[in-house]
Amino acid sequence: MKLSGSYQINLEKQKVWEALNDPEILKQAIPGCDEFIKKSDTNFTAKATNKIGPFNASFTGEIELKDLNPPSSYKITGSGNSPVGFAQGEADVKLEDSEGGTKLIYSVEAQVGGKIAQVGSRLIDMTAKKMADIFFGKFSELISPKTAEDQKDDNKIETEPKQSEGKIDYGYATAAIILGAFLIWWVFLK
Repeated sequence: MKLSGSYQINLEKQKVWEALNDPEILKQAIPGCDEFIKKSDTNFTAKATNKIGPFNASFTGEIELKDLNPPSSYKITGSGNSPVGFAQGEADVKLEDSEGGTKLIYSVEAQVGGKIAQVGSRLIDMTAKKMADIFFGKFSELISPKTAEDQKDDNKIETEPKQSEGKIDYGYATAAIILGAFLIWWVFLK
């Protein structure tokens, strides 16, 4: 499976780079992430649970950052296992200065196997794209500076009663932007 894309983040490149290497931010941004542990500056362990087609499984995986070129690029490699299958792959992540912020560009190549592969490549590709959108949306939300108007909106929202709309509340993030790209591939298998 191959997946690529780009996202505009309204923050300077150095700040985006730092956030992509912050385990707490990544844990909050990765869909279904239960645990994201930094073992070293380039090695991480993650656990996440997600639903793909008929499968609902918890994956545990190892992630390594390679070819680091701070604050411009790196490569994420990783593998994960679950009772319903496995995933392995790598992602290239690039950060470029862009109008009003940073453009994050990713390219992921991954392989999946086991029962999870039986759901079909179209469903897997669609799920991976959805996970990527959720990750980068949450990541951008977590690191983007808030304006005074945003703060007012947040305060207003907190005082209003919450209504369930049947939406899944995803939490905790991915490690590094490439992790984001890698996790798109890896997390989708969870």
